[in-house]
Amino acid sequence: MTNRQPERNGGDRGGRGRTAPSAPIPTVPAAMEPLQSQLADIAGEALEPAAHQELVSLADGERVEGCYAVRERSRRPTKRGGEWLSLRIADRTATVPAKSWDEIDARFAIAEPGTVVHLVGRFERNPKWGDALIIEAIAPAGAGDYEPAHLLETSPIPLERMQADLADLIGTIQNDDLRELLGRLIAPGGELWERFRDAPAAKHFHQAYRHGLLEHTLSVAQGVSAAAPLFGGIDRDVAVSGALLHDIGKLEAYNDNPLAIDMTDLGRLIGEIPLGYYRVRREIESIEGFDADLARAVLHIILSHHGTLEHGSPVTPATREATLVHMMDNLGGKLGSFDRIERTLAEGQTWSGFDRGIDGPAYFRGRAA
Repeated sequence: MTNRQPERNGGDRGGRGRTAPSAPIPTVPAAMEPLQSQLADIAGEALEPAAHQELVSLADGERVEGCYAVRERSRRPTKRGGEWLSLRIADRTATVPAKSWDEIDARFAIAEPGTVVHLVGRFERNPKWGDALIIEAIAPAGAGDYEPAHLLETSPIPLERMQADLADLIGTIQNDDLRELLGRLIAPGGELWERFRDAPAAKHFHQAYRHGLLEHTLSVAQGVSAAAPLFGGIDRDVAVSGALLHDIGKLEAYNDNPLAIDMTDLGRLIGEIPLGYYRVRREIESIEGFDADLARAVLHIILSHHGTLEHGSPVTPATREATLVHMMDNLGGKLGSFDRIERTLAEGQTWSGFDRGIDGPAYFRGRAA
């Protein structure tokens, strides 16, 4: 890493036509293009032992100097009428708060979410205010100052395995209409494949990283596939297809910046569930002769998969298939939160603090020293 000194001040069936194009998905911001070009081979990459201080391993009072991604920034009022700068910085091991009480205007301008900054400071553990990195100096990081693989968390499951598993699962769908719908929307090599492959599953709570949506979707759909034969009256093709498409609205609801995952304007104004519903409905309407009953069944799964009105679904699950997908989606999200929590714990630590993703603390008995 270059030692940059921070500023101290500062598949289509024959005969069927396509009649309605899908809405465009978010594009990569121009500022992100150099970083995006370095992402393709990060999963599973063997890293050189570079001088990078991993955030997850910082100890109380430890001096910190290095490059980190800015996830969030805000200006907060002090009791005396001034301001302080609040950041959330990250590498591939953890996300931690960072604070500054000096040069607020200059440092706020430097710490733009989705960029990489070079920080100097100290890490503090405070029983009242929590953990934070206290910033002493900050500067924009140059492209040669850091390894992208140190900063970008990605799925622990190899991409090639997930791609093969997805293709295999789609291949088990017996109904021609549903198999074609899946082929057009999410199959490897299809129109949306690259975005579906790379998108995160969430902003924070579970699989909030590159390939996270693919990982989450597969786990839910594989769980649905395994559970469907155990309960009577479930149409497996409908349930698995709905599971594979339940979160497709996230392609438009989240941005394309892996360093600062956030909601897009469409995500905030319309929501991931309506976005997914309308994308799938447009595609269904472009497939000549698509079975109307199957269309209703799959669209109902998408609309109801959050389970309750207060959790964002406009309707509650009213079919066996929708109920199964909702339950498996909720389970996948909860267990994904445990994975996220465990990655932030120090060696030998068995209990976490309260976590909103699971509505309480988590315990990991296998981590006891």
